[in-house]
Amino acid sequence: MCGLAGWVSYGRDLTGAAEVASAMTETMVCRGPDAGGLWTSEHAVLGHRRLAVIDPEGGRQPMAASDDDSLPVITYTGEVYNFRELREELTASGHEFRTSSDTEVVLRAYLEWGTSFAERLNGIYAFAIWDPRTEELLLVRDRMGVKPLYYYPTADGVIFGSEPKAVLAHDEAEAVVDAEGLREIFSIVKTPGHAVFKGMREVLPATVVRFSRRGEDVLTYWKLEAREHTDDLETTVARVRSLLEDIVERQLVADVTVGTLLSGGLDSSAVTALAAASRARRGVTEPIRAFSVDFVGHEQRFESNVQWEDPDTPFAIEVAERVGAEHIIVELDNDDILDPEVRDAVLRAQDLPVSTGDMEYSLYLLCRALKERMTVALSGEAADELFGGYTWFHDKEAVELDSFPWHHPFEKAGGIGALRDVGLWDRLELTNYVKQRYAEALEEVPRLPGESGHEARMRELTYLNVTRWENFLLDRKDRISMAVSLEVRVPFTDHRLVEYVYNTPWAMKNFDGREKSLLREAMRGVLPDSVLDRKKNPYPSTQDGTYEIALRQKVEEILTEGAPVLRIVSEEDVRRLLDRPVGSFGVGGPWSARAVLERLIEFNAWVFEYDVRVEF
Repeated sequence: MCGLAGWVSYGRDLTGAAEVASAMTETMVCRGPDAGGLWTSEHAVLGHRRLAVIDPEGGRQPMAASDDDSLPVITYTGEVYNFRELREELTASGHEFRTSSDTEVVLRAYLEWGTSFAERLNGIYAFAIWDPRTEELLLVRDRMGVKPLYYYPTADGVIFGSEPKAVLAHDEAEAVVDAEGLREIFSIVKTPGHAVFKGMREVLPATVVRFSRRGEDVLTYWKLEAREHTDDLETTVARVRSLLEDIVERQLVADVTVGTLLSGGLDSSAVTALAAASRARRGVTEPIRAFSVDFVGHEQRFESNVQWEDPDTPFAIEVAERVGAEHIIVELDNDDILDPEVRDAVLRAQDLPVSTGDMEYSLYLLCRALKERMTVALSGEAADELFGGYTWFHDKEAVELDSFPWHHPFEKAGGIGALRDVGLWDRLELTNYVKQRYAEALEEVPRLPGESGHEARMRELTYLNVTRWENFLLDRKDRISMAVSLEVRVPFTDHRLVEYVYNTPWAMKNFDGREKSLLREAMRGVLPDSVLDRKKNPYPSTQDGTYEIALRQKVEEILTEGAPVLRIVSEEDVRRLLDRPVGSFGVGGPWSARAVLERLIEFNAWVFEYDVRVEF
């Protein structure tokens, strides 16, 4: 999957800047432990860290299109799943290939088709191309924003990298957060393009950002469009099934071992079953490995609530037996997810205090266990946003809420109340900030002419989830998995599926009155009925009550003189929150008051770790 970094300066000679680029690149050794490389020229320097997945020997980077560096050079992360078809097309056009990698295919696609080449790519990717012929830099990101890419404009050029930490390793990039950045951290909005650090930006999904001596130019090469859906239900179900089969088969291609993340829910079970079936068709006899996470004693102490109806593990076991997968359960306890080294690793992975409770830490430990046995895993991420899996798609109050629908459970679970208790909600004017960002998002929604009522509203909700909430979760999954050098692929983000399902009427997605009806029907006969019929559960979260007590103790420990968190909240307000009875903070997820405690702890550690200057 890899990591990239670089620097373009039109006002100075960068031929001696290898040390700067090396420092930036070395911040991402976890993203690319297998190899590193640098390329320098008068006005551009590119760096790369490599996780070898396809063509381990031939795919070294940065990769130049010519031996004399007179043609474009690329530093690339991700996977292009249709690279074989593109390679055949480019070969027929006269291109000669020196490697078997998808990196070279992307580079030669640019040579053949110019900036329009991105429209031809199917995959998850982020890359930079320096063209010495025009002295232009292109920064390109995949359609759904699975792979991250950040940049920091300077007076005479730009600094860029896969992660903020790479950009901040450059002396000209400062770790500063102002009120706008703080609002982004605590509002649970995830505004596209917003990087939180002042002066830094995130390359938008489906975008080419071009830098030249004339300045910055932005090209959008794909976007969701509203189209009339003419297929009947039976045809729609069959189309969803055939798309998923093709997508999973493409995403199994690698020169290393590929497994799956299996929770026992519909999405991950579908991916695991389709992957197992694809391998069987290709004559692979070794069972696919499927990994689950659980907590010690979780099944015995489990209590159902509005988010979690039943424990996951029994369903994961049933799916694994049904499809013939080798099932590995990673079992954790409180000591594991409270381990200071684990928490520090997660903060360093995400570069921001964006905790959704204990979920990040258990996800990190799960990915670390996977990495011991494989390099690539397929995940069911992004199906809920597309097919309508979350509670807020089916709760009348959430649907009618004049705001982001996930703020409804945030309010009900006590998260907003906790932010108010410590003064942050009002001090940061989050009501107005959320309202502003929500209005901007609604303006973007592609709509059918004449569409109105419930169908129009559900189209809005789908768009909000696909472009905001999903972006937040995809970023979390990428950062945490890559922190242990694990590549996670997400079949439900394939743009062909996204385009088709986005334009499928809500009445079809919800034809039997249940969440994800369309996906359930597409998997009928493939998965056990018990999995098809169970209520959607979020990613698992510990229900061990002693975990909340440990969080309270951590908050007490950080309330010392000069604590960074006291720059944004008062000790009196935090202690008022801690005066709540034990057990009243709610369980798990980004919505509960417990998650607010996590975020205060992380904010404090983040300011220390990154030497952040808070302008507030």
